[in-house]
Amino acid sequence: MPDAAEVPALFGPEFDRDPSPAYEWLRANAPAFRLPLPGDTWTWLLTRHADVVSAMADPRLSKCPSVAAGHWRKANLGLPADHRPTLIGHMNNFEGEDHARLRKACAGAFGPRRLQHMRDRTHRLANELLDPILERGEGDLVEDFAYPLGIRSICELIGIPDSLLDEVRPPALVVAAGDVTDMASMLRATDELDALLADVVARKRAEPGADLISDLLAQEAAGKLTGDEVAATAFLSLIAGHETTISLIASTALTLITHPEEAARARADGAHLTLVIEEVLRRDTPLQNTSWRFVTEPMELAGQRMEAGDPILLSLLAANRDPEVHPDPLAFRPGERPVRHVAFGVGPHICIGAALARMQASAALETLFGRAPSMTLTVPEDRLVWWPSAITRGLHNLPVKL
Repeated sequence: MPDAAEVPALFGPEFDRDPSPAYEWLRANAPAFRLPLPGDTWTWLLTRHADVVSAMADPRLSKCPSVAAGHWRKANLGLPADHRPTLIGHMNNFEGEDHARLRKACAGAFGPRRLQHMRDRTHRLANELLDPILERGEGDLVEDFAYPLGIRSICELIGIPDSLLDEVRPPALVVAAGDVTDMASMLRATDELDALLADVVARKRAEPGADLISDLLAQEAAGKLTGDEVAATAFLSLIAGHETTISLIASTALTLITHPEEAARARADGAHLTLVIEEVLRRDTPLQNTSWRFVTEPMELAGQRMEAGDPILLSLLAANRDPEVHPDPLAFRPGERPVRHVAFGVGPHICIGAALARMQASAALETLFGRAPSMTLTVPEDRLVWWPSAITRGLHNLPVKL
C-alpha cells in the first residue's frame, strides 16, 4: 500500500468539486485502496472500471451486512446506521432468493403503466415549479426545481401524502448525505423517518391506494412479505429514489447551461436529450459509490488479498471516468461514446429505479429548457457547491438567471 503522505485527499470541498485527480491517482497507484473511516474502521475502495464491473458480478461479495467484519458493524455504518429491522430488511441487503423475492415485490411500482403516469405527472409538476421561477426571472434549480420535483414524485409513488413533505425533507437530507462523522444527527434522522413511515404504513393498511406501500401491504397479506420488509422497502425507495433523480436533473441542467449548443440540439431533438442524459450519467454519476459489499471468503481482488468480512466500496464515478474505457473522460461528448457506463450498477443488484430516474430527468429537462431556453449562472461555475457525501455526486445549489 502507498505511504499515507502520498495519498490525495478523498474528502472535503475540493474533492467534492473535482474528485478526478484523486481517482486518477488511486487507479494508477492503489486500485484497491484501504480507506480509513470514522469509528475505527476502514473499507477497500475500488476505482478501476474493470475491477468495479468484476466485483459487482462476483458471487463472493455479498450485500448482506450480517457477514461484515466486527469493526465495520461496531462503527454503525450502512443504511440505516443502527441496522434496525424496520429499515434494513430491503432488497439491497439480501442475496439470492430473498433478494429476488423483494425485488419482484417492487416490480409493479416501476412498470410501464406506472412510469407513463409518472412521466405525465413530472411534466405537470415541472411546469408548476417553473411558474414562480419564470415570474421572478431567477431561481435555484436545485432548491426551487430539482429537489421539490424529486421528493414530491417519489413520495407520491410510495404513498406518502403531500401533507408530510415538510416532515420528510429534513431527515431525508441527513440520511441521503450519509455523513458518518455526525452519527448523532444520522440516528435522529433515522428515528424520524422510521416513525413517519410507520405512520404512513398504518394509514395505508386502513385505506390502501394506488401506490407502492399499498402494493407491498397486499403482498404481506398474501404471505409474501413481512411487516418489517414493507417498511424497509418504503425506506429504501424514499432515500434511493429521490437523491439520484435530483442529482441527475441538476447536473444535466448545469451541463446544458455551460454547453448552449448542446442545449439547443436537445431542445430540438428529444433523442439528443437522451444522449445528453447518458453522458451526464457517465461523467457526473449521481451515485458516487455503490452501497456496501462484503467479502464472504478469502480472495484476491485488484491485486490485494482480502479476508472474509472485509467491507468494500465500488466507485461508480471513478469507473465511469476511467480513461482505459472512456478516453478523455472529462470531455462532454454525447452520442460519441458507446453507452458503457455503470451509473446504475450491473448484475443482480442493478438499480430497479433506473428507468424512472431517466424518465423523470428527461421530462423535467424537456420542460425546463422548453420554457427557459436561455439561462446563465449567477455565480462562477467553480463556486458552485457539491454535496459533501460519500454516496451521492450532486450539486448543493444551482443559481441561475432566466
